[in-house]
Amino acid sequence: MIIAYTRAVSPALAHCELTHLARQPLDVEAAAREHEAYEALLRRLGADVRRLPATPDLPDSVFVEDTAIVLDEVAVITRPGAVSRRDETASTAAALAVHRPLGHIEQPGTLDGGDVLVIGRRVYVGRSSRTNDAAIGQLDRLLQPLGYTVVPVEFTDCLHLKSCVTQVAEHLVLLNPAQVAADVFAGCRAITVDPAEPHAGNALMLGGSVIHPEHFPGTGSRLVAAGLKVVPVAMGELAKAEAGVTCCSLLLRND
Repeated sequence: MIIAYTRAVSPALAHCELTHLARQPLDVEAAAREHEAYEALLRRLGADVRRLPATPDLPDSVFVEDTAIVLDEVAVITRPGAVSRRDETASTAAALAVHRPLGHIEQPGTLDGGDVLVIGRRVYVGRSSRTNDAAIGQLDRLLQPLGYTVVPVEFTDCLHLKSCVTQVAEHLVLLNPAQVAADVFAGCRAITVDPAEPHAGNALMLGGSVIHPEHFPGTGSRLVAAGLKVVPVAMGELAKAEAGVTCCSLLLRND
């Protein structure tokens, strides 16, 4: 069984952290409707959706992916790069402690879960404004004894590593080659985003399908042409907060 932890959209979402996008008017009620539809889709694709406690005073708290890296053997609680987000992790840790032993990223390390892409036993970690080398070193020391290889990755012009590359099938990634090099991902073929949609590299595998933002139809068509079952989801309002389809949930296997 797949459990998907989510968190309600904060009424303060319009005051979220922004790094690569200019701030624009954000309809929080519309974003909440998108998020509820996203949760409904996770359920339809077989996930047991469980909401973490609401944190209305934390604008970015809907983006739960950034608070932990969940593997079969351990859940690593992060130390987000944005100071305003560090109070988000306690409730995530309490929920995940039921399912996994916990590891923690400690000061001076900073790590956002959105910078971590796990493909098999390889853990790709993007160096970013939110994730530093101290945290990458800590993650390596935590995961190496469990048989994982931590691979630092350089990328550019987007918030997180998974803003520009995600796994969409076994040995297959979706990426923007202008932001990250395809040859980094050993053993994987790459589908490239439609050049008119540079921010379309974020997708989420679940239940034999690929969830992808509906406002990137060109890239969605490329995924379909590759033989993938694509399920579009509305994310236009959440995207104003630099959101993608992976960042609004934390998925874990509960066998």
